[in-house]
Formats: sequence, structure tokens, C-alpha cells
Amino acid sequence: MFDNLSLKLEKAFQTLKGQGSITEINVASTVKEIRKALIDADVNFKVAKEVTDEIKEKALGQDVLTAISPGQLLIKITNDELTTLMGGQSEDIRIEGSPAIILIAGLQGSGKTTFSGKLANYLKKQGRQVLLTACDIYRPAAIDQLKVLGEQVGVEVYAEPENKDAVKIAKAAIEHAKKNNHRVVIVDTAGRLAVDEEMMNEIARLKDALKPSETLFVVDSMTGQDAVNTAKAFNDRLDFNGVVLTKLDGDSRGGAALSIRRVVEKPIKFISTGEKMEAIDRFYPDRMASRILGMGDVISLVEKAQMAYDEEEAKRLSKKIRKNQFDFNDFLQQLEQVKKMGNMKDLLSMIPGMGKAMKGVDIDDNSFKPIEAIIRSMTMAERENPDIINGSRKNRISKGSGRSVQEVNNLLKQFNDMRKLMKTMNKMGGGKRALSALNPFGR
Repeated sequence: MFDNLSLKLEKAFQTLKGQGSITEINVASTVKEIRKALIDADVNFKVAKEVTDEIKEKALGQDVLTAISPGQLLIKITNDELTTLMGGQSEDIRIEGSPAIILIAGLQGSGKTTFSGKLANYLKKQGRQVLLTACDIYRPAAIDQLKVLGEQVGVEVYAEPENKDAVKIAKAAIEHAKKNNHRVVIVDTAGRLAVDEEMMNEIARLKDALKPSETLFVVDSMTGQDAVNTAKAFNDRLDFNGVVLTKLDGDSRGGAALSIRRVVEKPIKFISTGEKMEAIDRFYPDRMASRILGMGDVISLVEKAQMAYDEEEAKRLSKKIRKNQFDFNDFLQQLEQVKKMGNMKDLLSMIPGMGKAMKGVDIDDNSFKPIEAIIRSMTMAERENPDIINGSRKNRISKGSGRSVQEVNNLLKQFNDMRKLMKTMNKMGGGKRALSALNPFGR
């Protein structure tokens, strides 16, 4: 969602390219372009002016070191100011109480229910016993949706479909949690199409009755400044603890993410992209600022890899590679682990320099499907020993997968090339050293 902003900021810094020093004139010109870029990204005008005034003041007060160009210095200052604008430090949710209660609020369509499922999955992976509670008593199928999500992540859902009192449902859920050793209760509440008194009264009653350790306001990033205004209205009435930005992978300008922190003075705690239950990340202002400025986010990339990483599976795979027995079953499992890490374009943009290279490039998350279809059309014998795949077998695999014979041939060639590389590295490193090079965590 920050592609256009990143591109315009890059153009703004181009005005300093080749300049030997920072002057009031060239800084003013660059800062003007930065302000325009922020306003175009739907950042609140007052916020954009405050930030760029701070950038200008700090830039003019700096002496440029011989090893650093004026452009590099201004990028550094802008990075620091964007980080400060989005909150400076990352803040985690508070899990306090027995059980801890997390209240989820927001407008209809903001992604509250999906986020509730993602948060349950996130906390479950931390080893916590979680209970999801369906308190959206108005939207048709809201309870069914939460039950489906709960089933996906392996978390129990408490619901009373016939009860139309959200407070009573939530209180009953807490009693159920105490009896069944659930440590965290996530309460999914009803949304409305707009801020109204009835909605505010209900969510306020829920907060007063439950006294949650954390109240999170879920906001659709694609609604721009409207999201900021809605957040302010909710905060004035509800005094929530933090903000959740959903649909951050959407085609929007991103202004809400940049200005919501300063307007409501509450931290952004999570960002959410896509529909996958793993697509939730704790919000780090410094990492987001780096990504906006095209500097990548290697730390988040490594963290995602660690979450998808299966140590026992890696040990089993290491033995097979040492014996040159890596087959299509292993390859299929590796694809599954990569897919767990999230959206491919988002992952690649975390690599420094790749964000710029990815501009205008559309990487479909379904790009692995043709490969999976070909592999799944093979017999078990063919997966374990690809060398037996002859012309007639290729024709059968092609028909079974709905892919061309040429695509089957290309996959077989790429797979054989990969096995040769693994074999060569195995010989070069005496086994373990070569394998550690293939493993991003050195295990």
C-alpha cells in the first residue's frame, strides 16, 4: 500500500543528488516534495506539515560528514521522523487478569472478526489457552464466521445464537473460560456502517462490564482519513488501548497508518494483511519507516522464517540432502513452509533494495499452484525417484495436472539442477558446513 508514497519520496530525495552540501534552498525544495508526497498518501495536512517542518529544522542544523551525502543524511532524518510519527517504540498487548480479556471494536467491514481469529492464532502459538467469544449479535452469519475461523486455528468459540444481550454473552463466556482453564478471552463485538449512539452505548457497556486488560480498535487502512476520524470518535468515547490496521496489502494510500498515531495518541499494535490466519504482525514503527523508504525489513523477514521453521523437519531434510535423497515430497513440504510465511510480494519487499525492484511487478500468491499440481499428479514412486519419469509418464502427469508437457520438463530440469547444487555443496563443505549455508538459522 506504500508503493506510491515510496516512489514519490524517492523522487523527492533525487533533488539532493549530486549536491555537495545542505543549504536552505535545496532542503526547502526537498521538504516541499516530501510534504506533497505525504498529503498525496492521505496523511492529515496538519500532521504532514508538522513532520516536514521537523525534518527541515533538523536538516538545516546538521553538518554533513564527508562520508555521507546530503541525500543520505536527509533520508536518515526522514526515517527518524517517520518512526517517531508512527509511535517510536513497538508496544505489545497486555495480557493481564485471570482470564485476560481482549475487547475488539470497530466499524462493520473493518475486519474485526477475521482479526479476532488471527489474534487467537497468534496468542495460541505463544502457548496460551484462548477462547473466542461471538458477541456480534446483529450481522447475519457473524457467529458462523467466527466458528469457522476458530476451527481453522484450533481455538474454541463460545456463542449463544439465541441470546441478544452482548454483555450477558460475554460474561457467560468468561465464566466458561474460568471453568475450562482458558487464559485469554477475545471478545468479537458488533460493528455498524457508521459511528452512532446505539453502537457506542453497547461497546461502552461491554467495556464497563468486562473491564478488559486490552481494548483494540480495528480500522480498515483503505478508508484513509475517514479511518483516522472514526478512530478519534471511538477513542473519545471508549479510550481504547491500541489500534489494529487491517487490509494493509490493499491498494490504498496508507495515510491512516502514518497519521493515526499522532491524531489519537494511541499506539498501533498490530497490522494485518490478507485472509490467512498467519497474516498478522506486531507493528514496529522503525521497521515500517525503513520499508516506506525502500530500505527493507530483514528483521521481520527472519522472524517470519523462524515462525514457519520446523526444526525436526529440517534435521530430517538435512540427512536426506547429505545422502543425496532429496525428492519431490521434500520439495512439496518446503513449498508449504514458504507459503506459511505470507504474501510473496510482501516478503520480497522486506529485502533491502527489492521494494524498488518490485514496483509494478505483480506476484500472485497462486504462482506455486502449477508446481504443486504437477507434483501431486505424480505417483509416489515418481516423487521419490524422478529419474524414472519418461516420455509417457510426462504425458500422463501433464494431463493430470492440466499443465503442458513443457512445464513438466521445466520443473524436472529445475529440480535436477537444484539437486546437483545440493550435492556439490555437500561435497565442498563436508556435509554439515554446506547444509548450514542452506539453512538461514545455521542449524
